[in-house]
Amino acid sequence: MTTFMIGAIVVICLSMIPVIYRMVKGPATSDRVVALDSIGVSLISLIGLFSILVETTFFLEIILLLAILSFIGTVAFSKFIEKGDIIKRDNSR
Repeated sequence: MTTFMIGAIVVICLSMIPVIYRMVKGPATSDRVVALDSIGVSLISLIGLFSILVETTFFLEIILLLAILSFIGTVAFSKFIEKGDIIKRDNSR
């Protein structure tokens, strides 16, 4: 069981290398947003596997926090792509 978990962690780490490349060299902003979301999902799965490996529930709160931050980041980038501005400011005052 331990060798399977370590193997899964290694495979996920190796699969993150092309995703990181796509995030850095992506031809469009939308490619970078998808890569960032994929990295978030990969980090969540890595922490989940590590939590199972060390047999603790301490990391479950970290998984929840990463999921929330990944969702907020994806929404913010999507809003930026759509409108060009994340927070609309009213300068009429």
